[in-house]
This record gives sequence, C-alpha cells and structure tokens, in this order.
Amino acid sequence: MLVILRENVENLGRIGDLVNVTNGFARNYLIPRKLVMVADPANVKMIENQKKVLEKKRLAARAVSQELAKKISDQSVTIARKVGENDKLFGSVTQSDIADALKKTGLSVEKRMITLDNPIKALGVHTVTVKFDQDVSSTVKVWVVKEE
Repeated sequence: MLVILRENVENLGRIGDLVNVTNGFARNYLIPRKLVMVADPANVKMIENQKKVLEKKRLAARAVSQELAKKISDQSVTIARKVGENDKLFGSVTQSDIADALKKTGLSVEKRMITLDNPIKALGVHTVTVKFDQDVSSTVKVWVVKEE
C-alpha cells in the first residue's frame, strides 16, 4: 500500500515521503495512529504543494535539534546511588534517571531520546548518546557516584 507520511517514523521515512508498506502494517499500526494517509491522487497533489512548507519545518526543527545537541554535549550530570559490597549498585541507572537529571540542569530531554545498550550498573563515568533527530545526536557524560 502506498502511503504518505504525516510524521517522522523511525526506520521508515520523514514527513511528506511516499512510502510503500504492507497493507496490514498500514491498516493496523500507521493509519490508526495518524502517522500516514493513503496516497490517492488528490493527497499526492496536496503533498506536492505542501513540500516546500514541510521542508522549511524540517530545517527549522533540525536547527533547534542541533542547537540543543550542542548545549547537551557540554553538559555532564551526576547521579547518586546506594551501593553495596565491592561498590556494586543496588538497582541501576536507567534512561528515566538520566532524563530527570538533565531536566534539573534546565534541558528538556525525553527518555525515549536517550539510548542505552544496557542499564548502567557500575560506578564511574559513562558516555550516553542522546538522539534528537534521525541525523542529529549528541553525547553526555553521566557520573554515577556513591550516595552518602
């Protein structure tokens, strides 16, 4: 089924792209969430007229993302956790914890933007990637220290 993306969809495309997806994926996931619209001739013509506006929005959003990425790359956050024997953490540091710590510094980052391969379970300095856009990402240093 040929569809037009209304929003950026990870691993599929950007706003305004014509994408061919399976019928079930379109009917059961994309259309109910209003991420796409069916690519009939009227919708395609309308999208072609709106491509210029969409491109301006895309460039503006990218500029904002790059500015925020530059601010975050200069930041480091400290998270205090209780530790047991051999300086082993009780629990772990997750994306939510990092997002909350970044919000305390005045930067609004959603937890879905933070990519961790595994939760942090050790004391020390850890480098975490924050992905703002498909092409814009930044790293932040997370210091995990003992809670006194």
